[in-house]
Amino acid sequence: MHIHILGICGTFMGGIAQLARAAGHRVTGCDANVYPPMSVQLEAAGIDLIEGFAAKQAQLAPDVFVVGNAISRGNPLLEEILDRALPYVSGPQWLADHLLQGRWTLAVAGTHGKTTTASMLAWILEDAGLHPGFLIGGVPVNFGVSARIAGKIDGRLADSPFFVIEADEYDTAFCDKRSKFIHYRPRTAILNNLEFDHADIFADLAAIEMQFHHLVRTLPGNGLIVANALEPSLDRVLARGCWTPVARFNDPAGWHMAGDDAVGSLALMQGDRRLGETRWELSGAHNRSNAVAALLAARHVGVPIEQGLASLARFAGVKRRMELRGVVAGISVYDDFAHHPTAIATTLAGLRRSMGAEGRVLAALEPRSNTMKLGVMKAELPVSLAAADRVYCYAAQLGWDAQAALAPLRDKAFVAQDLDKLVERLVNDARPGDRVLVMSNGGFGGIHEKLLAALRARWPDATR
Repeated sequence: MHIHILGICGTFMGGIAQLARAAGHRVTGCDANVYPPMSVQLEAAGIDLIEGFAAKQAQLAPDVFVVGNAISRGNPLLEEILDRALPYVSGPQWLADHLLQGRWTLAVAGTHGKTTTASMLAWILEDAGLHPGFLIGGVPVNFGVSARIAGKIDGRLADSPFFVIEADEYDTAFCDKRSKFIHYRPRTAILNNLEFDHADIFADLAAIEMQFHHLVRTLPGNGLIVANALEPSLDRVLARGCWTPVARFNDPAGWHMAGDDAVGSLALMQGDRRLGETRWELSGAHNRSNAVAALLAARHVGVPIEQGLASLARFAGVKRRMELRGVVAGISVYDDFAHHPTAIATTLAGLRRSMGAEGRVLAALEPRSNTMKLGVMKAELPVSLAAADRVYCYAAQLGWDAQAALAPLRDKAFVAQDLDKLVERLVNDARPGDRVLVMSNGGFGGIHEKLLAALRARWPDATR
Protein backbone atom coordinates (compact mmCIF):
# COMPACT_ATOMS: atom_id res chain seq x y z
CA MET A 1 0.00 0.00 0.00
CA HIS A 2 1.15 3.53 -0.79
CA ILE A 3 0.04 6.18 1.70
CA HIS A 4 0.67 9.92 1.44
CA ILE A 5 0.53 11.72 4.78
CA LEU A 6 -0.59 15.34 5.11
CA GLY A 7 1.14 16.94 8.10
CA ILE A 8 3.83 14.27 8.32
CA CYS A 9 6.35 16.17 10.45
CA GLY A 10 4.20 16.31 13.59
CA THR A 11 5.24 13.87 16.32
CA PHE A 12 2.10 11.73 15.99
CA MET A 13 1.89 11.65 12.19
CA GLY A 14 5.64 11.19 11.88
CA GLY A 15 5.31 8.22 14.21
CA ILE A 16 2.57 6.72 12.04
CA ALA A 17 4.79 7.23 8.99
CA GLN A 18 7.65 5.29 10.57
CA LEU A 19 5.34 2.51 11.76
CA ALA A 20 3.78 2.18 8.31
CA ARG A 21 7.20 2.05 6.67
CA ALA A 22 8.35 -0.64 9.11
CA ALA A 23 5.21 -2.62 8.26
CA GLY A 24 6.26 -2.65 4.60
CA HIS A 25 4.10 0.12 3.18
CA ARG A 26 5.37 2.77 0.79
CA VAL A 27 5.14 6.11 2.61
CA THR A 28 5.42 9.65 1.31
CA GLY A 29 4.30 12.85 2.95
CA CYS A 30 4.19 16.61 3.06
CA ASP A 31 4.21 19.41 5.57
CA ALA A 32 4.54 23.18 5.71
CA ASN A 33 7.79 22.95 7.69
CA VAL A 34 9.97 20.03 6.70
CA TYR A 35 12.93 20.37 9.07
CA PRO A 36 14.98 18.37 11.61
CA PRO A 37 14.77 16.39 13.74
CA MET A 38 11.64 14.72 12.35
CA SER A 39 12.64 15.24 8.70
CA VAL A 40 15.97 13.48 9.35
CA GLN A 41 14.22 10.53 11.04
CA LEU A 42 11.74 10.18 8.19
CA GLU A 43 14.32 10.42 5.43
CA ALA A 44 16.50 7.86 7.23
CA ALA A 45 13.48 5.53 7.16
CA GLY A 46 13.23 5.88 3.37
CA ILE A 47 10.26 8.25 3.37
CA ASP A 48 10.11 10.92 0.66
CA LEU A 49 9.10 14.37 1.92
CA ILE A 50 7.56 17.29 0.05
CA GLU A 51 7.58 20.85 1.30
CA GLY A 52 4.13 22.46 1.32
CA PHE A 53 0.62 21.33 0.36
CA ALA A 54 0.43 21.99 -3.38
CA ALA A 55 -2.68 20.54 -5.03
CA LYS A 56 -0.53 18.81 -7.66
CA GLN A 57 0.49 16.25 -5.03
CA ALA A 58 -2.85 14.59 -5.75
CA GLN A 59 -1.13 13.28 -8.91
CA LEU A 60 0.93 10.95 -6.73
CA ALA A 61 -2.21 8.79 -6.69
CA PRO A 62 -1.54 6.86 -3.45
CA ASP A 63 -3.90 4.16 -2.31
CA VAL A 64 -5.05 6.55 0.39
CA PHE A 65 -4.24 10.01 1.76
CA VAL A 66 -3.76 10.06 5.53
CA VAL A 67 -4.80 13.45 6.92
CA GLY A 68 -3.31 14.81 10.14
CA ASN A 69 -5.43 16.82 12.57
CA ALA A 70 -3.38 19.98 11.92
CA ILE A 71 -4.84 20.05 8.38
CA SER A 72 -7.97 22.16 7.99
CA ARG A 73 -10.39 23.15 5.24
CA GLY A 74 -8.80 25.58 2.80
CA ASN A 75 -5.60 23.55 2.58
CA PRO A 76 -4.92 23.32 -1.20
CA LEU A 77 -4.14 19.61 -1.23
CA LEU A 78 -7.06 18.72 1.01
CA GLU A 79 -9.43 20.71 -1.19
CA GLU A 80 -8.13 18.88 -4.27
CA ILE A 81 -8.65 15.52 -2.54
CA LEU A 82 -12.25 16.45 -1.67
CA ASP A 83 -13.06 17.92 -5.09
CA ARG A 84 -11.80 14.80 -6.86
CA ALA A 85 -13.35 12.37 -4.34
CA LEU A 86 -9.98 10.76 -3.71
CA PRO A 87 -9.69 8.25 -0.83
CA TYR A 88 -8.63 9.73 2.50
CA VAL A 89 -8.65 8.74 6.17
CA SER A 90 -7.53 10.22 9.48
CA GLY A 91 -4.25 9.18 11.09
CA PRO A 92 -5.84 7.45 14.10
CA GLN A 93 -8.29 5.55 11.89
CA TRP A 94 -5.53 4.32 9.58
CA LEU A 95 -3.48 3.27 12.59
CA ALA A 96 -6.43 1.37 14.07
CA ASP A 97 -7.29 -0.41 10.83
CA HIS A 98 -3.80 -1.37 9.68
CA LEU A 99 -1.53 -1.64 12.73
CA LEU A 100 -3.60 -2.08 15.91
CA GLN A 101 -6.11 -4.58 14.60
CA GLY A 102 -5.73 -7.86 16.48
CA ARG A 103 -3.11 -6.54 18.92
CA TRP A 104 -3.35 -6.03 22.68
CA THR A 105 -3.33 -2.24 22.87
CA LEU A 106 -2.36 -0.53 26.10
CA ALA A 107 -3.54 3.09 25.97
CA VAL A 108 -2.37 5.87 28.29
CA ALA A 109 -4.86 8.74 28.55
CA GLY A 110 -5.07 11.83 30.74
CA THR A 111 -4.43 15.55 30.80
CA HIS A 112 -0.92 15.16 32.22
CA GLY A 113 1.78 12.50 32.28
CA LYS A 114 0.79 10.55 29.17
CA THR A 115 4.23 10.59 27.58
CA THR A 116 6.15 9.69 30.73
CA THR A 117 3.69 6.97 31.78
CA ALA A 118 3.54 5.44 28.30
CA SER A 119 7.35 5.45 28.19
CA MET A 120 7.55 3.74 31.59
CA LEU A 121 5.00 1.15 30.52
CA ALA A 122 6.75 0.40 27.21
CA TRP A 123 10.08 0.04 29.03
CA ILE A 124 8.66 -2.31 31.69
CA LEU A 125 7.26 -4.56 28.93
CA GLU A 126 10.52 -4.39 26.98
CA ASP A 127 12.64 -5.16 30.05
CA ALA A 128 10.37 -8.14 30.76
CA GLY A 129 11.10 -9.54 27.30
CA LEU A 130 7.72 -8.76 25.73
CA HIS A 131 9.15 -6.62 22.89
CA PRO A 132 6.17 -4.22 22.54
CA GLY A 133 5.50 -1.79 19.75
CA PHE A 134 4.69 1.76 20.74
CA LEU A 135 3.73 5.24 19.58
CA ILE A 136 4.59 7.94 22.11
CA GLY A 137 4.49 11.73 21.90
CA GLY A 138 8.09 12.05 23.04
CA VAL A 139 11.37 10.15 22.93
CA PRO A 140 11.97 7.64 25.76
CA VAL A 141 15.70 7.64 26.44
CA ASN A 142 15.73 3.85 26.85
CA PHE A 143 14.62 3.45 23.22
CA GLY A 144 15.87 6.59 21.43
CA VAL A 145 12.80 6.67 19.15
CA SER A 146 9.19 7.72 19.62
CA ALA A 147 7.63 4.88 17.63
CA ARG A 148 8.32 1.32 16.56
CA ILE A 149 6.15 -1.52 15.30
CA ALA A 150 7.73 -4.08 17.68
CA GLY A 151 10.99 -4.95 19.36
CA LYS A 152 13.60 -7.18 17.74
CA ILE A 153 14.94 -10.64 18.50
CA ASP A 154 18.26 -11.50 16.84
CA GLY A 155 17.79 -8.59 14.45
CA ARG A 156 14.28 -9.59 13.38
CA LEU A 157 10.98 -8.03 14.39
CA ALA A 158 9.40 -9.88 17.27
CA ASP A 159 5.89 -11.24 16.86
CA SER A 160 4.66 -9.29 19.89
CA PRO A 161 0.93 -8.77 20.42
CA PHE A 162 1.50 -5.75 22.67
CA PHE A 163 1.33 -2.13 21.58
CA VAL A 164 1.60 0.87 23.93
CA ILE A 165 0.08 4.12 22.71
CA GLU A 166 -0.15 7.61 24.12
CA ALA A 167 -3.90 8.16 23.88
CA ASP A 168 -4.57 11.83 23.21
CA GLU A 169 -8.00 13.39 23.80
CA TYR A 170 -7.38 16.01 21.09
CA ASP A 171 -9.69 15.78 18.08
CA THR A 172 -8.98 13.30 15.29
CA ALA A 173 -9.12 15.29 12.03
CA PHE A 174 -11.07 17.94 10.12
CA CYS A 175 -13.65 15.26 9.28
CA ASP A 176 -13.83 13.59 12.68
CA LYS A 177 -14.13 15.67 15.85
CA ARG A 178 -14.07 12.72 18.22
CA SER A 179 -10.97 12.33 20.38
CA LYS A 180 -8.12 10.38 18.82
CA PHE A 181 -8.24 7.71 21.50
CA ILE A 182 -11.72 6.58 20.47
CA HIS A 183 -10.13 4.77 17.52
CA TYR A 184 -7.64 2.67 19.47
CA ARG A 185 -10.01 0.21 21.21
CA PRO A 186 -7.53 -0.72 23.94
CA ARG A 187 -7.77 -3.74 26.21
CA THR A 188 -5.77 -2.00 28.94
CA ALA A 189 -6.36 1.70 29.56
CA ILE A 190 -4.70 4.05 32.02
CA LEU A 191 -6.83 7.07 32.96
CA ASN A 192 -4.14 9.15 34.61
CA ASN A 193 -6.03 12.35 35.40
CA LEU A 194 -8.56 14.67 33.81
CA GLU A 195 -8.66 18.46 33.87
CA PHE A 196 -9.86 21.15 31.53
CA ASP A 197 -7.51 21.73 28.60
CA HIS A 198 -7.63 22.22 24.83
CA ALA A 199 -9.92 25.22 25.10
CA ASP A 200 -9.74 25.59 21.31
CA ILE A 201 -11.87 22.47 20.82
CA PHE A 202 -13.63 21.76 24.15
CA ALA A 203 -16.15 24.16 25.66
CA ASP A 204 -15.69 22.90 29.22
CA LEU A 205 -14.57 19.96 31.35
CA ALA A 206 -17.89 18.18 30.83
CA ALA A 207 -17.19 18.01 27.09
CA ILE A 208 -13.86 16.26 27.73
CA GLU A 209 -15.48 13.90 30.25
CA MET A 210 -17.93 12.88 27.53
CA GLN A 211 -15.03 11.84 25.28
CA PHE A 212 -13.48 9.82 28.10
CA HIS A 213 -16.86 8.15 28.64
CA HIS A 214 -16.87 7.22 24.95
CA LEU A 215 -13.43 5.66 25.42
CA VAL A 216 -14.62 3.64 28.42
CA ARG A 217 -17.55 2.33 26.35
CA THR A 218 -15.09 0.71 23.92
CA LEU A 219 -13.19 -1.35 26.51
CA PRO A 220 -13.93 -5.10 26.71
CA GLY A 221 -15.09 -6.98 29.76
CA ASN A 222 -11.77 -8.86 29.90
CA GLY A 223 -9.82 -5.61 29.85
CA LEU A 224 -8.64 -3.36 32.66
CA ILE A 225 -9.04 0.31 33.50
CA VAL A 226 -6.25 1.72 35.67
CA ALA A 227 -7.79 4.91 37.12
CA ASN A 228 -6.51 7.67 39.39
CA ALA A 229 -8.56 7.56 42.60
CA LEU A 230 -7.81 11.22 43.35
CA GLU A 231 -9.68 12.53 40.28
CA PRO A 232 -13.39 13.37 40.79
CA SER A 233 -13.68 13.91 37.05
CA LEU A 234 -12.72 10.29 36.42
CA ASP A 235 -15.24 9.15 39.03
CA ARG A 236 -17.91 10.99 37.05
CA VAL A 237 -16.73 9.36 33.80
CA LEU A 238 -16.90 5.85 35.26
CA ALA A 239 -20.25 6.53 36.94
CA ARG A 240 -21.80 7.05 33.51
CA GLY A 241 -21.27 3.40 32.76
CA CYS A 242 -18.38 0.96 33.02
CA TRP A 243 -18.26 -2.65 31.82
CA THR A 244 -14.58 -3.30 32.56
CA PRO A 245 -12.73 -4.11 35.83
CA VAL A 246 -11.13 -1.05 37.44
CA ALA A 247 -7.87 -0.90 39.40
CA ARG A 248 -7.59 2.40 41.26
CA PHE A 249 -4.26 3.92 42.18
CA ASN A 250 -3.37 6.81 44.50
CA ASP A 251 -5.79 5.21 46.92
CA PRO A 252 -4.39 5.20 50.50
CA ALA A 253 -6.37 2.05 51.22
CA GLY A 254 -5.31 0.45 47.94
CA TRP A 255 -2.51 0.85 45.38
CA HIS A 256 -0.19 3.82 45.91
CA MET A 257 3.46 4.79 45.87
CA ALA A 258 5.66 5.94 48.71
CA GLY A 259 9.02 7.50 48.07
CA ASP A 260 11.57 10.14 48.92
CA ASP A 261 13.02 12.36 46.18
CA ALA A 262 16.05 13.21 48.29
CA VAL A 263 17.21 9.59 48.62
CA GLY A 264 15.89 8.31 45.28
CA SER A 265 13.61 5.57 46.60
CA LEU A 266 10.29 4.20 45.41
CA ALA A 267 8.02 1.71 47.18
CA LEU A 268 4.74 0.19 45.96
CA MET A 269 2.11 -0.05 48.67
CA GLN A 270 -1.24 -1.77 48.90
CA GLY A 271 -2.82 -0.14 51.90
CA ASP A 272 -0.25 -0.43 54.69
CA ARG A 273 1.49 -3.40 53.04
CA ARG A 274 4.78 -2.75 51.25
CA LEU A 275 4.90 -4.95 48.13
CA GLY A 276 8.35 -3.99 46.94
CA GLU A 277 10.74 -1.12 46.43
CA THR A 278 13.41 0.06 44.05
CA ARG A 279 15.85 2.83 43.26
CA TRP A 280 14.30 5.81 41.52
CA GLU A 281 15.85 8.69 39.58
CA LEU A 282 12.76 10.81 38.83
CA SER A 283 11.44 13.52 41.13
CA GLY A 284 7.93 14.49 42.15
CA ALA A 285 4.71 12.92 43.37
CA HIS A 286 3.37 13.06 39.82
CA ASN A 287 6.08 10.69 38.61
CA ARG A 288 5.43 8.29 41.49
CA SER A 289 1.78 8.35 40.40
CA ASN A 290 2.81 7.65 36.80
CA ALA A 291 4.94 4.74 38.00
CA VAL A 292 2.19 2.93 39.92
CA ALA A 293 -0.16 3.29 36.94
CA ALA A 294 2.46 1.78 34.63
CA LEU A 295 3.12 -1.09 37.06
CA LEU A 296 -0.58 -1.98 37.28
CA ALA A 297 -1.03 -1.87 33.50
CA ALA A 298 2.04 -4.07 33.00
CA ARG A 299 0.72 -6.48 35.64
CA HIS A 300 -2.42 -6.88 33.52
CA VAL A 301 -0.37 -8.39 30.67
CA GLY A 302 1.53 -10.69 33.01
CA VAL A 303 4.55 -8.72 34.26
CA PRO A 304 5.00 -9.41 38.00
CA ILE A 305 5.20 -6.39 40.28
CA GLU A 306 8.74 -7.31 41.36
CA GLN A 307 9.89 -7.36 37.74
CA GLY A 308 8.19 -4.03 37.04
CA LEU A 309 9.86 -2.36 40.02
CA ALA A 310 13.25 -3.67 38.94
CA SER A 311 12.64 -2.29 35.44
CA LEU A 312 11.76 1.16 36.81
CA ALA A 313 15.19 1.34 38.42
CA ARG A 314 16.57 1.19 34.85
CA PHE A 315 14.09 3.66 33.38
CA ALA A 316 16.13 6.54 31.93
CA GLY A 317 13.35 9.08 31.51
CA VAL A 318 12.02 10.96 28.50
CA LYS A 319 13.60 13.71 26.48
CA ARG A 320 12.11 17.11 27.36
CA ARG A 321 10.82 15.83 30.70
CA MET A 322 13.18 17.38 33.26
CA GLU A 323 15.98 16.79 30.76
CA LEU A 324 19.28 18.30 31.85
CA ARG A 325 20.57 20.26 28.86
CA GLY A 326 23.80 21.52 30.39
CA VAL A 327 25.63 22.91 33.41
CA VAL A 328 27.75 26.08 33.38
CA ALA A 329 29.43 27.51 36.49
CA GLY A 330 27.23 25.34 38.69
CA ILE A 331 24.04 26.60 36.99
CA SER A 332 21.94 23.71 35.65
CA VAL A 333 19.61 24.24 32.68
CA TYR A 334 16.64 21.83 32.43
CA ASP A 335 14.10 21.40 29.65
CA ASP A 336 10.54 20.35 30.43
CA PHE A 337 7.33 20.04 28.39
CA ALA A 338 5.11 21.49 31.14
CA HIS A 339 2.62 24.03 29.76
CA HIS A 340 -0.62 23.50 31.72
CA PRO A 341 -0.77 25.20 35.18
CA THR A 342 -1.09 21.87 36.99
CA ALA A 343 1.92 20.42 35.16
CA ILE A 344 3.91 23.59 35.83
CA ALA A 345 3.15 23.42 39.56
CA THR A 346 3.92 19.70 39.91
CA THR A 347 7.15 19.99 37.91
CA LEU A 348 8.35 22.88 40.04
CA ALA A 349 7.37 21.06 43.24
CA GLY A 350 9.28 17.95 42.20
CA LEU A 351 12.40 19.93 41.34
CA ARG A 352 12.19 21.86 44.60
CA ARG A 353 11.88 18.68 46.68
CA SER A 354 14.81 17.03 44.92
CA MET A 355 16.99 20.09 45.61
CA GLY A 356 16.26 20.30 49.32
CA ALA A 357 17.10 23.73 50.72
CA GLU A 358 19.99 24.37 48.33
CA GLY A 359 19.90 26.88 45.48
CA ARG A 360 17.19 28.78 43.63
CA VAL A 361 14.81 27.89 40.82
CA LEU A 362 14.63 30.28 37.87
CA ALA A 363 11.59 29.37 35.75
CA ALA A 364 11.39 30.37 32.08
CA LEU A 365 7.93 29.89 30.57
CA GLU A 366 6.60 30.07 27.03
CA PRO A 367 2.75 30.04 27.05
CA ARG A 368 2.54 28.41 23.64
CA SER A 369 -0.30 25.87 23.65
CA ASN A 370 -3.60 26.88 22.05
CA THR A 371 -5.23 26.96 25.49
CA MET A 372 -2.50 29.22 26.86
CA LYS A 373 -2.59 31.53 23.85
CA LEU A 374 -6.32 32.01 24.40
CA GLY A 375 -5.61 33.13 27.97
CA VAL A 376 -8.11 30.66 29.42
CA MET A 377 -5.79 29.72 32.29
CA LYS A 378 -3.87 32.96 32.78
CA ALA A 379 -5.39 33.52 36.23
CA GLU A 380 -3.94 30.19 37.41
CA LEU A 381 -0.36 30.96 36.35
CA PRO A 382 0.78 32.96 39.43
CA VAL A 383 -0.20 30.14 41.79
CA SER A 384 1.35 27.47 39.56
CA LEU A 385 4.64 29.42 39.43
CA ALA A 386 4.75 30.32 43.12
CA ALA A 387 7.47 27.77 43.95
CA ALA A 388 9.96 29.48 41.60
CA ASP A 389 12.32 32.12 42.95
CA ARG A 390 12.24 34.03 39.66
CA VAL A 391 9.89 33.77 36.68
CA TYR A 392 10.73 34.80 33.10
CA CYS A 393 7.75 34.78 30.72
CA TYR A 394 8.10 35.02 26.96
CA ALA A 395 4.99 36.91 25.92
CA ALA A 396 5.41 37.24 22.14
CA GLN A 397 2.20 36.72 20.13
CA LEU A 398 -0.09 36.39 23.12
CA GLY A 399 -3.62 37.72 22.96
CA TRP A 400 -3.60 38.75 26.63
CA ASP A 401 -1.49 40.87 28.99
CA ALA A 402 1.07 38.55 30.61
CA GLN A 403 2.46 41.36 32.73
CA ALA A 404 -0.94 41.96 34.30
CA ALA A 405 -1.63 38.24 34.71
CA LEU A 406 1.66 37.70 36.57
CA ALA A 407 1.31 40.85 38.68
CA PRO A 408 0.59 38.79 41.85
CA LEU A 409 4.20 37.54 41.62
CA ARG A 410 5.37 41.17 41.91
CA ASP A 411 9.09 41.63 41.35
CA LYS A 412 9.64 37.87 41.00
CA ALA A 413 8.27 38.01 37.43
CA PHE A 414 9.94 39.43 34.32
CA VAL A 415 7.94 39.54 31.08
CA ALA A 416 9.55 40.09 27.68
CA GLN A 417 8.34 40.23 24.09
CA ASP A 418 11.92 39.78 22.88
CA LEU A 419 13.61 36.41 23.52
CA ASP A 420 17.15 37.81 23.55
CA LYS A 421 16.17 40.31 26.24
CA LEU A 422 14.63 37.53 28.31
CA VAL A 423 17.83 35.46 28.01
CA GLU A 424 19.98 38.48 28.91
CA ARG A 425 17.94 39.22 32.03
CA LEU A 426 17.89 35.61 33.19
CA VAL A 427 21.65 35.15 32.71
CA ASN A 428 22.38 38.40 34.56
CA ASP A 429 20.21 37.20 37.46
CA ALA A 430 21.65 33.68 37.59
CA ARG A 431 24.29 32.61 40.09
CA PRO A 432 26.11 29.35 40.80
CA GLY A 433 23.85 26.73 42.38
CA ASP A 434 20.71 27.89 40.52
CA ARG A 435 18.49 25.55 38.53
CA VAL A 436 17.03 27.08 35.38
CA LEU A 437 13.80 25.31 34.43
CA VAL A 438 12.63 25.99 30.87
CA MET A 439 8.97 25.06 30.26
CA SER A 440 7.28 24.97 26.85
CA ASN A 441 5.50 22.52 24.56
CA GLY A 442 7.45 23.96 21.63
CA GLY A 443 10.99 24.91 20.71
CA PHE A 444 10.97 28.21 22.66
CA GLY A 445 13.17 29.79 19.98
CA GLY A 446 16.15 27.61 20.88
CA ILE A 447 16.37 29.22 24.32
CA HIS A 448 18.29 26.31 25.88
CA GLU A 449 21.36 26.77 23.71
CA LYS A 450 21.05 30.55 23.92
CA LEU A 451 21.10 30.33 27.72
CA LEU A 452 24.05 27.94 27.82
CA ALA A 453 26.04 30.07 25.36
CA ALA A 454 25.31 33.24 27.32
CA LEU A 455 26.25 31.54 30.60
CA ARG A 456 29.54 30.36 29.08
CA ALA A 457 30.22 33.90 27.88
CA ARG A 458 29.60 35.24 31.38
CA TRP A 459 31.77 32.57 33.03
CA PRO A 460 34.36 31.74 30.31
CA ASP A 461 36.66 29.87 32.70
CA ALA A 462 33.98 27.57 34.11
CA THR A 463 34.18 23.88 33.27
CA ARG A 464 30.71 23.04 34.63
